Amino acid sequence: MAAPKKGRSAGAQSKPGRSLALILIAIVGLTGGMFASGHTTPRLGIDLAGGTSITLEAKADQGSAINKANMDTAVEIMNRRVNGLGVSEAEVQTQGDRNIIVNIPKGTNSEEARAQVGTTAKLYFRPVLQREAQGGSGDATPSTDPSASASPSGSASPSASPTDKAADKAGDKVSESSSSPSADATSQGRAVTDALKKAPTPSGSSTPKADDSPSASASGDDASAAATNYATLDCTNPKQRAAAGKDAKRDQDTVACGQDGEVWNKFLLGPVDVDGTEVKKAQATFDTQTAAGWRVDMTFTSGGAKKFADVTSKLAQQTSPQNEFAIVLDDDVVSHPYVQTAITGGNAYISGSFTQDEAQSLANMLSYGALPLSFKEQSVTTVTAALGGDQLHAGLLAGAIGLALVIIYLVAYYRGLSLIAIASLLVSAALTYVLMSLLGPAIGFALNLPAVCGAIVAIGITADSFIVYFERVRDEIREGRTLRPAVERAWPRARRTILVSDFVSFLAAAVLFVVTVGKVQGFAFTLGLTTVLDVVVVFFFTKPLMTLIARRKFFAGGHKWSGLDPKSLGAQPPLRRTRRPSGLGAGPVDTKEA
Repeated sequence: MAAPKKGRSAGAQSKPGRSLALILIAIVGLTGGMFASGHTTPRLGIDLAGGTSITLEAKADQGSAINKANMDTAVEIMNRRVNGLGVSEAEVQTQGDRNIIVNIPKGTNSEEARAQVGTTAKLYFRPVLQREAQGGSGDATPSTDPSASASPSGSASPSASPTDKAADKAGDKVSESSSSPSADATSQGRAVTDALKKAPTPSGSSTPKADDSPSASASGDDASAAATNYATLDCTNPKQRAAAGKDAKRDQDTVACGQDGEVWNKFLLGPVDVDGTEVKKAQATFDTQTAAGWRVDMTFTSGGAKKFADVTSKLAQQTSPQNEFAIVLDDDVVSHPYVQTAITGGNAYISGSFTQDEAQSLANMLSYGALPLSFKEQSVTTVTAALGGDQLHAGLLAGAIGLALVIIYLVAYYRGLSLIAIASLLVSAALTYVLMSLLGPAIGFALNLPAVCGAIVAIGITADSFIVYFERVRDEIREGRTLRPAVERAWPRARRTILVSDFVSFLAAAVLFVVTVGKVQGFAFTLGLTTVLDVVVVFFFTKPLMTLIARRKFFAGGHKWSGLDPKSLGAQPPLRRTRRPSGLGAGPVDTKEA
């Protein structure tokens, strides 16, 4: 009998323990990461955990086309809105070309959520009356000299010297755009001045009056209420932060929160000066002429240009922080640049220590903060926690029954050999569970009912790979070979079959994931994940374990309960050959064993 070929098969046969140790180390490492992250269970989808699912249809009734850019921007803004409600596990995703699905888990006021995501986002420019930093490395703020100067051509030479990195976002600068700007590289960090630090609280006698702001036109009662809210507002508290500025009217003072790095700022803001809909265009550009870095260029409509010129001419005469205007998106301050000089002509830019992503994000908010698309509510589905629990229980029960039937079949047909299949199934199940738990916080994967179905289908796919290999080994034994060479000779042919089968399954899952939307993607993702894990388990666990058990007498000797008994498999006797006589009439020749 020919010896097994040298190379990979021989190496795998001689050192199977290395592969087993590798996969066990991987399981231990992933399990440790799961416990270290605190996410010890898979994240459940809305159909299992309970909650509210809202389907919205986009309508192009505001002069904007329904395209991918606008839909993606709508998803981003809706995410901000839902997260503002304190919902950390909400899902907002597109479905098809014109639908958005918002899944909000249990524990959230569904009526409030519907009101938040079903209306157009609001973007306003409001003057800053007062600002105070909270949280981060401390409530103390660096003292800087706010003596920044600017000219209509965009030149600037601020003498800011920030000392706290977290406060760097507070001093974005707005200047007038020109065809050949000559602005020097500026710091973004003119955060809080001495004057602001020494300012008394709004509840005192020095509360900013209406005429302290260039646009303050609110009534005395409204201004007093806003000042009182400002005095008690704590932006480091998520509940107070979410409620800040809710239901504020355009012509009234209000309060708001904004984050600069690790520092939260609370703001007392004047009435709206410019509406977000009056920003005609905003884009992130890199200033190559002055090496000032990334900035955001803005172009206003004719009406917005006049309003912006009026407000900047007033703000430029104020001291910090009252020379700033806040860009407020859904009651949150996303930026608060200071004004250096009156800006006319309808073109301006916001400069500072922006990264490309920060500049692009601010440009998107300015361009689409008011959402050029409106949405019509198509359907609202509420799933109670009890119903979701029943569905999860039914899915797990179906999976347990399917797994039990597969194990019964393996034990009845393969007997002792079924131990390898069961161990491989357990390893595959452990890897699947750990990865699902880790993928929840990592990429937002949620285990819904279709995903559970995908995991159940994967049981059959995984068992099929083991069966292919076992049958190849038994075929080799039927041809008269012993177990150890049979294991190695069967592997190359079984390996090709397993890879082709798993590739077809993975390809089907990938196509299904790409062409479908919504919950069906959960089925496709789970099917693809378990198919990849099947290849890993077969190569790094099942094959090395077969090599080890082939050295055990119980299996190598062909015990009748091993599942590898040559007699029960109908093994052929050893191959024999005969030598033909050299001439006619010669007598019979004794056979010899090959």
